[in-house]
Amino acid sequence: MSDDKSPQCALCPIKQKICQREDGEGPDFCPTINNKDFFEVINREYEKPEIKHFAKMASIQEAECYSNRHIKPYVLHPVKPRVQEICEFAKKMGYKRLGIAFCAGLYLEARSLTRVLKAQGFEVISVVCKAGATPKEALGLKEEEKIKIGDFESMCSPIAQAMLLNREKSDFNILVGLCVGHDSLFFKYSEAFSTVLIAKDRVLAHNPGAALYTTGSYYMRLLRPGIDAPEGED
Repeated sequence: MSDDKSPQCALCPIKQKICQREDGEGPDFCPTINNKDFFEVINREYEKPEIKHFAKMASIQEAECYSNRHIKPYVLHPVKPRVQEICEFAKKMGYKRLGIAFCAGLYLEARSLTRVLKAQGFEVISVVCKAGATPKEALGLKEEEKIKIGDFESMCSPIAQAMLLNREKSDFNILVGLCVGHDSLFFKYSEAFSTVLIAKDRVLAHNPGAALYTTGSYYMRLLRPGIDAPEGED
């Protein structure tokens, strides 16, 4: 479906949104208004016991990340970092064996995460993206398409990471800094549910949202057609 009724929620101008209030409103492209029958079909997925339990625990975990919820009128007061949230959610789900799929550039972060998870009573399996030492030439890359031109370079293998964790029967997987696209392949091949602790951003210290927050200043060039910066430009 691609027409004037296609969902454009990110562009919604309504303050009192119908997706968040019983007495709310929505624009012409509002999926909540335009797809009532479709949502009835979608919501049947949540009737599946495994999915319903997972979604329920996720919603409970979401609420528990805020304090003083009993005070009215309520003002949002977040209190838990994501790593704590992941630990608590995994315990709610009864998970024992957690898998970490991490980027070779984030060994320190993966090691710290392993220490945290073990301290919280979990078994931990971790697989680096370079596992297998498969040369990038196996993907058909030319020498000039490698990072280190003229040197041996292992390809990132998120499929290997996923399949090794599948073989280890991890209950839940945590991604730490996998590249764009590599993370997508991991999600496709992982048998266990997965979440992301760190989204890689080589320039912004793994805080990719920072570029969005500064599109009115430092990253204004992202709003212009053709976002590739000349080689060597910051």
